[in-house]
Amino acid sequence: MQAPELHLNSNLRDVEAKKPLASRIAFLFILRCDSLQPKESEEIMNPLFGKAAFIVSLISMMLIRAPHGKRSGQVKIRESRKGPLEIAFLALMGIATLVLPVISIVSSLLSFADYGLHVLSFLLGIVCAAMGLWLFYRSHADLGTNWSISLDIRQEHQLVTGGVYERIRHPMYLSMFLLALAQAFLLSNWIAGPLYLLAFLLMFPLRLGPEEPMMLETFGDEYDAYVKRTKRLIPYVW
Repeated sequence: MQAPELHLNSNLRDVEAKKPLASRIAFLFILRCDSLQPKESEEIMNPLFGKAAFIVSLISMMLIRAPHGKRSGQVKIRESRKGPLEIAFLALMGIATLVLPVISIVSSLLSFADYGLHVLSFLLGIVCAAMGLWLFYRSHADLGTNWSISLDIRQEHQLVTGGVYERIRHPMYLSMFLLALAQAFLLSNWIAGPLYLLAFLLMFPLRLGPEEPMMLETFGDEYDAYVKRTKRLIPYVW
């Protein structure tokens, strides 16, 4: 009667002896698999990186525009079509690109709309900012004194069709669109981040409406031929 009982106890002792090792192996296996999964904390960056990149982009825009604005400001305006709607657009763009972003960075007034800055979003923001700043600079450089922040025709105004204007008629607007995307990617705030993009999408069609007829009226057949061989915003597309 005792032999089966001893045999059973021996098996139980064997199982108990093996259990800690199996548990350790299973635990290590789970840890290994878990380490291969991306952690959300690894995908989230400190939002200060995005804010710093945005500030660099904003200052770069100002430094690019300042000398061109000074030079073109020395040339008298022959005709201006800056009305109340144009003034409202300029004010909205100023709020969207400067006022609210700065408020979101230096104060906690908009902190209720903050969210995590993802690595991919940050990288996309850097790419859009770099492309946008390059195009922003080239657009100003190619326009020279013909540039104006509003719908103005200056004395001895020339139609620029070279440089970045060779294939698209509005590279300046394309640069603004890229910079608006950069702001949306870099500022992890649901208000300050996408506001520039929303303002641009509102401004662009309403600004383009009177701008192209004004150019056609000023330059006539020369502008008409330019329109036929170029696209508005995206080369070979639209």
